[in-house]
Amino acid sequence: MFKLLTHPIIMGILNVTPDSFSDGGKFTGIDSALVQVRRMVAEGVDIIDIGGESTRPGAESVSIEEQIARVTPVIKAIRAEISNSIPISIDTTLSAVARTALDAGATIINDISAGVHDTEILSVAAERDVPIILMHIKGQPETMQDAPYYQDVVSEVLIALQERVAAALAAGIAKHQIAIDPGIGFGKRKQDNLDLLANLDKFVATGYPVLLGTSRKRFMGSLCDVTEPHKLVSATVATTALGVQQGVQMFRVHDVKENRQAADVAWAIKQAG
Repeated sequence: MFKLLTHPIIMGILNVTPDSFSDGGKFTGIDSALVQVRRMVAEGVDIIDIGGESTRPGAESVSIEEQIARVTPVIKAIRAEISNSIPISIDTTLSAVARTALDAGATIINDISAGVHDTEILSVAAERDVPIILMHIKGQPETMQDAPYYQDVVSEVLIALQERVAAALAAGIAKHQIAIDPGIGFGKRKQDNLDLLANLDKFVATGYPVLLGTSRKRFMGSLCDVTEPHKLVSATVATTALGVQQGVQMFRVHDVKENRQAADVAWAIKQAG
């Protein structure tokens, strides 16, 4: 899939969780989840990203059984009632959850641990020949913001992602099925996030498509004196436009319409240049 990307891709977030940092509890029922998916499709979403476990700072882990119970009915409902063709990514670090989600109709694996938490997830991606997104995280969600430290965040995150890409290739995943994500906000200080955003082109230069996930993140609120995540749409849009200019191809967002517009305009400007 990733080798075919020719324009910015908008990945819409669908958290079927009670405790996600921005939209926890809003889409835990099938009906509410389907309403949100229809809205995102109408607004131009390219991929629906479904997660059954919050990965906000301080979040506790959720069992395999609970994640499967949360995500599987929603994936099946999307396939049955909305579309049998729109790509669905399963946001999980667990191979059993990924496997069950793929059986239900998901087509992409999005692993915030890049196969570290459960190495078997790389084998699942290889066996099913599905795309996988490998994200950088320092630590675990529960503790990742407990004094993270880097000497050179850009080079350290690049090296870590290259190591995970090597593990994915060794597991049998095709190169064109791999994308990377620098993990904005995942075990990063505010300045770390800003340094990564200023150097996204270095991640693009690896040759692997880059996914950027800044949507409504807390560090942006500290820059604009905003504490409520849903009021950070404009801040997110700014990072989307800047990401397009640096060659980023995929954007994981809560607000599809606004980021679709930003990506399309930034892309047109980049093409003109």
